[in-house]
Amino acid sequence: MLSRSFLKSGHTPTLFAAFLYFDFSFMVWVLLGPLGVAIAKDFNLDPAQKGLMVAIPVLAGALLRLVAGVMVDRIGPKRTGLIGQSIVITGLGAAWLLGVHNYQQVLVLGVLLGVAGASFAVALPLASRWYPQEHQGLALGIAGAGNSGTALAALFAPMLAKTFGWNNVIGLAIIPLAVAFVVYLLMAKDAPEQPEPKKFSEYLDVLKVADAWWLMLLYSVTFGGFVGLSSSLTIYFNSEYGIDPVKAGFFTAACVFAGSFIRPVGGALADRFGGVRTLIVVLGFAALGLATASFQMPNVWLAFAVLMLCMSALGAGNGAVFQLAPQRFRKEIGVMTGLIGMTGGIGGFYLASTLGLAKKMAGTYQFGFLGFAALAVFALVALAGLKHHWRAVWPTLAPADSTPVRV
Repeated sequence: MLSRSFLKSGHTPTLFAAFLYFDFSFMVWVLLGPLGVAIAKDFNLDPAQKGLMVAIPVLAGALLRLVAGVMVDRIGPKRTGLIGQSIVITGLGAAWLLGVHNYQQVLVLGVLLGVAGASFAVALPLASRWYPQEHQGLALGIAGAGNSGTALAALFAPMLAKTFGWNNVIGLAIIPLAVAFVVYLLMAKDAPEQPEPKKFSEYLDVLKVADAWWLMLLYSVTFGGFVGLSSSLTIYFNSEYGIDPVKAGFFTAACVFAGSFIRPVGGALADRFGGVRTLIVVLGFAALGLATASFQMPNVWLAFAVLMLCMSALGAGNGAVFQLAPQRFRKEIGVMTGLIGMTGGIGGFYLASTLGLAKKMAGTYQFGFLGFAALAVFALVALAGLKHHWRAVWPTLAPADSTPVRV
């Protein structure tokens, strides 16, 4: 998959640093999900409160991605990343030392964790600007595989919480963040060709382009589904099937790993067959999986298999969307990454919060799953209607001497 031309065309140390920064940032972004069972027990939270607790970091990260995208275009991705990492490390240190004593403080912590979620709008432009269009899908897929950090949280946080207490897990999370900070500081470099900073009013210009809204919608489904499930599955497996938080974390981690590591595959498939074709297939699988998951399976293993399919499809979709975005918005990729990432986070907030609300009001997660499945179907139908226009118009947007790419 990593061809010689790919390795020669970019900057491998920066790509690795972007991945590691993204990976550990995402680990702490969804930390409240794997810790949710323990936190809910201490503060006696109902399902809706648990849903909001895991959804707040997702929403905060979504909104802050737009801010990060603007900063990337104005001061560069490396500086923006260093600022964001410093804020998160300092904030986690304060929360650990002072303690988190009630539900309201948990929500405040969730807002802070949103800064880590904004890493998406930094790591992807940092990697993207080093690579030509024919390698965008793979480069962004590798950097975006930092989604796997959500699996690290699901895998280790419940075990550490059981041993040391969930508040101490907040402090322990600083260790890998510090390692990523040092690697990023030493290895990451901004690409030689950086777009000229624009006036703030110009950032709104992309919102006048219909294609921007469609890409934002697509990512609200693919990434929104991925991060919404990543934040919620530990609580879901514990609530629906009665397994303890550690085992629930193992199931969640496996689902998240599947979605994370298929993201580069989705990007590579989009490079080979076209982003539109790839998205049509994966959106179909995602909608089918989410609809099936809405009916409680007879046992946890069947539920695990269905959700593994969902996460794999959504992960591949994430890679495919970001194979398309740089083709259409090469010069505005910083702000577009922020906008697309913002709507992806909003999709995750919607899924996580509605799952909790559905459980509280109806006693089942079914309506939360079905609502998001319907959104996936809508995105699929819209994409099917757009594909002929995109294929006809987008290749003309590339410079005459560039290598043709598939959409």
